[in-house]
Amino acid sequence: MGHRKITNTPVELTELGFGASVIGNLYRVTPPDDAQAAIEAAWEAGIRYFDTAPHYGLGLSECRLGAALRGRPRDAYVVSSKVGRLLVPNEQPRGTDTEGFAVRDDLRRQWDFSRDGVLRSIEATLERTGLDRLDVVYLHDPDDHWIQAAEEAMPALADLRDQGVIGAIGAGMNQSAMLARFLRETAADLVMLAGRYTLLDQSALDDVLPAARELGKSVVAVGVFNSGLLSSDRPAEGMKYDYQDAPPDLVARARAIAEVCAAHGTSLPAAAIAFPRTHPSIINVTLGMRNPEQVVRNVELHRRHIPDGLWDDLRARGLIRSDGPTTDDRGRSSRCL
Repeated sequence: MGHRKITNTPVELTELGFGASVIGNLYRVTPPDDAQAAIEAAWEAGIRYFDTAPHYGLGLSECRLGAALRGRPRDAYVVSSKVGRLLVPNEQPRGTDTEGFAVRDDLRRQWDFSRDGVLRSIEATLERTGLDRLDVVYLHDPDDHWIQAAEEAMPALADLRDQGVIGAIGAGMNQSAMLARFLRETAADLVMLAGRYTLLDQSALDDVLPAARELGKSVVAVGVFNSGLLSSDRPAEGMKYDYQDAPPDLVARARAIAEVCAAHGTSLPAAAIAFPRTHPSIINVTLGMRNPEQVVRNVELHRRHIPDGLWDDLRARGLIRSDGPTTDDRGRSSRCL
């Protein structure tokens, strides 16, 4: 498993990361044994970057990840978590979380990008995980909180980074425009880009990726399957795209991309994992992994050879944008069009 350094920081990430949202019971229950076994399988495969957040299962993801990593050499792996949603007692619980996680709602999320909120959130995360430190901390979905996030939260994280408490800081969002602002206007080292540089959506080429390249900063890509439509060799009606049923035109486009992938001797999901790393600023792709079987599949897909001609063919057919970079066989940037 290759490693890439977050530019201008001491932190190195494996090229494939373990996304721990699903072990926080995203959409459905993940049995504790499956969560433990998934992390063990990821470790055995060489994955050393693990991403979590308080939002994921109202802390369940952080608890499970910390328990599974306990006893392993602390300098051998990297953990990132997020701030912006404090977990506080829920005065009016209804029994089940209403934000997509199959957990009890004894706690609720409270938006808070203040300096105090950042410090409280990190302290709570360390308590849930049992870790002595976090290597990377992201602002989590600050779409509606730019002023407080940029003027209070990011400077608080920068102070912790400059003191050596945190290795790298950034922001994670489902949009790219504001992530570009974080790179250009704040002390962020990197951003976590969700779903905006995939085989179906390359809108990040308009803002955050040029900013990262210009400033020499790093990007972690998540949501590379766009909620599922790119996760199958044969995309079908009823699959999800960005958390909703995929519209027919996108299903048709995904099928067309899948046919080109097959003609080049590979598969749509393998290409979906490889594609973001064709951009030189993207140093990691992180995937949600619920059980060891998913880990094994994702690692196998990550390791597949993707012929360079695939990207040329997709561009020629108008299936991906023509202004993005391409790669050589080893996943390094070779030229930009």
